This record gives sequence, C-alpha cells and structure tokens, in this order.
Amino acid sequence: MTTPPAHDCHDAHDAHDAYDAYDEPAAVAARYARRIDDGRYDPLAPDVMLARQERERALARLLQRHLRRPLYELDVLEVGCGSGDNLLELLRLGADPARLVGSELLPARADRARRRLPAAAAVHVGDAMALPFAPASFDLVVQYTVFTSLLDDAFQQRLAMCMWQWLRPGGAVLWYDFTVDNPRNPDVRGVPLRRVRELFPQARIDARRVTLAPPLARAVCALHPSLYSLCNLLPLLRTHVLAWLAKE
Repeated sequence: MTTPPAHDCHDAHDAHDAYDAYDEPAAVAARYARRIDDGRYDPLAPDVMLARQERERALARLLQRHLRRPLYELDVLEVGCGSGDNLLELLRLGADPARLVGSELLPARADRARRRLPAAAAVHVGDAMALPFAPASFDLVVQYTVFTSLLDDAFQQRLAMCMWQWLRPGGAVLWYDFTVDNPRNPDVRGVPLRRVRELFPQARIDARRVTLAPPLARAVCALHPSLYSLCNLLPLLRTHVLAWLAKE
C-alpha cells in the first residue's frame, strides 16, 4: 500500500484547545500499567477461546453481508491493535498483509505485534490522534475494545471523527466493544449502542450483540465448556456489540 501524505486530524477538526487540556493517551497508558495479568485472557482458556470463535463467526457473516470487494483488495487500519491478534484474524479471513496497518499506544504491545505480523504489515506506535494519514486513506478502520478504555468524552469524539475522516466513501468502521460498565474496574466504561450512534452520526449501522458476559463465561466454562453456547442463546447475557458502520 502506498503511504498517503501526512495529515493531522487535529487541524481538520480544529480541536487543539480541548485536546491539550487533558492528556487522555497518557492516562490510558497509566491505566494499562496498573493492570495485572492474572491469566484470565489466556487464549487457551475455554471461555476466551469460545468467545473468540463466536466473534470470528459473527465477523465472517458481517463481511459476507457488506463487502463489495474481496478483503485482500482493501486497505485496513486498526486503531489500538494491541499485540496484533485482530490483524492476524483478518489475515486468516483473507486480508493482504501489505494493506494492513496497525496503531498501538503502548510500545511493548506494538513491538509484539511487529514480531507476530508479516513484515509487509505496518505497525505504528503512539497516539492514534497523531497518525500520519490523509483523509480517505482506508477502506476499513477497525477498533476492538479501545473506546471503553477512553474515559474522556471529548477525546472519544475526536478519535471517532479522525477514524471517519480516514475512511473512503463506501468504507466502514468495524466496531467491537462492550456496552456495560464493569463495577470492578473503574479504568473502563461501557459504550452502549446509542453512544456509538452519537460518535458516528452519519454511519449506516448494522449491529448485533455478541460475547457472553466474561465473568459468567468463566464461571460456566469452569463447570463445562458446552454451557457457554447454551447461556449465550440469551441475548441479554451478551455484553458486547459487533457493528459495521458504513460510510455511504
């Protein structure tokens, strides 16, 4: 993929004053530094594996419904790519590594993503708001559980505006995030679908609830993994939204 000319989305939306008043990226980094890896997100844990498989099936159905061209023809950016898991998932579904770009705030995670992804994929480290991309650079902009880590409403709005600006007409934001607050974790907050509509008011949204509530999933899988699918039949027990936000 040809790198587009540099562009600062702060200038595009004249948001300097509000952005400088509060350093949300630094606050996010501090929140992540407080987290303790207790093994609950081990990819081999039955509840984690079943949730990932369920989401990937739902994603495949979403792509089948909405893609007008093969995935390997699309330029894709993931905001907050972490260690690269979601970009690897898109590769399995047919994406071209040379057209994949990830951004990650935390250097250690960005380094791991670079090691795991093909060399043709690009990974940028730092604040997503400073990404050097021109408007209409991508066909698909992906965010998985990023917005629930952003506690500043104005920063959420500006990031959403940048993501929308980076999209080409006919492209889409691929959204996956949880909708309810976690009373045990004050460093995150749920983003309900009504908030997604506020963040992307021009989008045509195709959304569905997925993912059995993780605390419940861990509990039932400790009894037997088959209980995950049984409990997940009840939409009210699903805590996440997977959505296609189309830019027409």
